[in-house]
Amino acid sequence: MIRITKIFALLFCIGLLSAFVPQDSPNAKVLGKWKTIDDETKVAKSIIEIYEVNGKVHGKIVELLNGVSQDKLCTECTGKRKGKKLVGMEILYNLEKDGDKEWEDGNIYDPSKGKEYSCEIKLISADKLEVRGYIGFSFVGRSQNWFRVK
Repeated sequence: MIRITKIFALLFCIGLLSAFVPQDSPNAKVLGKWKTIDDETKVAKSIIEIYEVNGKVHGKIVELLNGVSQDKLCTECTGKRKGKKLVGMEILYNLEKDGDKEWEDGNIYDPSKGKEYSCEIKLISADKLEVRGYIGFSFVGRSQNWFRVK
């Protein structure tokens, strides 16, 4: 009888402790590194690291692909980004989770055009992300598929 009581006490303690283990962020599914593919040329352009800041999704360029210098400066950028290195530049910001596989109400910056757009992203599969930039209404915009880097 004492042995059964000890087992139940141990199971209770384990259950109690598991309640204090931090849960995954709701944004965990999209966090990590993603390869961007230009929607017009279909050429891989960069690696973006998606991370979380105060519960919102952000992303920055961590690598340029296809022989582009890692020291390349943003010549089309305006304002605080003008003349800054592309690597390290935050281009995706303030996306909020909306549903199980969608994030919206954020912005994306296109360094090749020096323009900012409203943005929403949708997790198509564990390794494929649809990124949509638009002005005004989301049906008036462009989408790219990004692929998870393993």
